[in-house]
Amino acid sequence: MSDATRPQRPSALAEFTAALIFLTRLPIPWRGAWPDDLDRRALAWFPIVGALIGAAGGLAYWALGGLGLPPALAALLTVAGLMLLTGALHEDGLADVADGFGGGRDKARKLEIMKDSRVGTYGAAALVLALATRLAALSAIAHPRSVALALIGAHAFSRGLLPLLKLALPDARGTGLSAATGKPDSARALAALVVGFVFAATCLGKLALPGGGSMGLLVMAVAAGAVALMGWIAHRQVGGVTGDVLGASQQLSELAFLVGIVAAMGQAG
Repeated sequence: MSDATRPQRPSALAEFTAALIFLTRLPIPWRGAWPDDLDRRALAWFPIVGALIGAAGGLAYWALGGLGLPPALAALLTVAGLMLLTGALHEDGLADVADGFGGGRDKARKLEIMKDSRVGTYGAAALVLALATRLAALSAIAHPRSVALALIGAHAFSRGLLPLLKLALPDARGTGLSAATGKPDSARALAALVVGFVFAATCLGKLALPGGGSMGLLVMAVAAGAVALMGWIAHRQVGGVTGDVLGASQQLSELAFLVGIVAAMGQAG
């Protein structure tokens, strides 16, 4: 006999919807109560939502190119559209981490700066460099099909790494977004990693990079290394992860993935 008083686990659809609500600014309605563990369980769906975000960017770039816009302008408008779609969630994290790690003298001050909604010099510089790198990379890739594959792979893989990072490191503070979300179990973190890897490997395979699969693995290794580096720095600077650290990790991984593709494509020349 089932226990009617036992809380029901969220369905897969509820978990996916929660991830979509968290990672985008789409006006998705939610009916009923929000289960306590839904945020934690939704982490496993991050790479799938990431792939959809990347696909939206690829579609936008293709449409803009069809209007006759040059690659640089199409890339600029595509990046702007993606930031609107996501609410610049991860870009905000990157800016906060740059300000906190760059301007704080100790852990407490760094965390205090990261909570401040204002953007300082370090944060502004990080945003400018990140956006310029993303624009340059997409402009260099240029071909609409290749841009779409690069964006899908980058967005899926970078978000697929986040649950593992969150599982591996303690929360830097007892409150805040990361602490409130909770830690994913190891099975879900592994599932997210595998799904992100499959998306990335498939997209890189279709790009037919010089060197074949070994080059694709190298691109993913560099992108994963960016997350590992961010995690190591965060552990030394503030003792663990925060929501901002996760956002910054996604940004660095996405950028490393795109730059890796451009570097690999350059080998053909």
